Amino acid sequence: MTRPPRPTLLYSAVAGFSWPFLHVLYRYRADGTENVPAGSGCVLAAGHASNFDPWAIGLALWPRRFLRFMAKSELFWFPLGPIIAACGAFKVRRGQADLEAIATAVSLAREGHVIAMFPEGTRRKKGLRKTREAGAHSGAARIALEAGVPLVPAGINGMDGLLRLAPIRVRYGAPIPLEDLRSLDEGEAARVATERLMVSIHALEESL
Repeated sequence: MTRPPRPTLLYSAVAGFSWPFLHVLYRYRADGTENVPAGSGCVLAAGHASNFDPWAIGLALWPRRFLRFMAKSELFWFPLGPIIAACGAFKVRRGQADLEAIATAVSLAREGHVIAMFPEGTRRKKGLRKTREAGAHSGAARIALEAGVPLVPAGINGMDGLLRLAPIRVRYGAPIPLEDLRSLDEGEAARVATERLMVSIHALEESL
């Protein structure tokens, strides 16, 4: 089995420092980590309730996996840019089709990285889950299909209650079936995969 990319020193420092903090204050629990490939790349997709969602879905995979995620290009100013890059981020220009970011994500996935994606694009407002479902973006599915890697759903609960110290729960689901979509054109394959993905994400959230 190929050894996956290792976390940076800063990534490990943040994860190591926050591990006891998250477990004590937020009673953090995660299950289903066996659904995330141990030695190959994948796209890990979840609903989006908080800017700290990557932290929640990444911590249970550390130190064996290094989470990579897109961050808006406006954040990449000195000295913040090098810091968030060391924490796993890479640039995306929001509001436009950033082919460079997609190509970067595909390349990283093929190299064995876990690419974290939030198909809804922006953070949910409380109570808007159903209205967001139909508008989910297909980027996560497109990256997984192009890179030839698993598309893994994840459910998160509690991230909208950080100030109330609500318990944080994460559940990783079985990879979304993609093989039967290979004969479809790219757009249709991504659309169907995204529909499957969102159904799975919402089911995982409801199970928490």
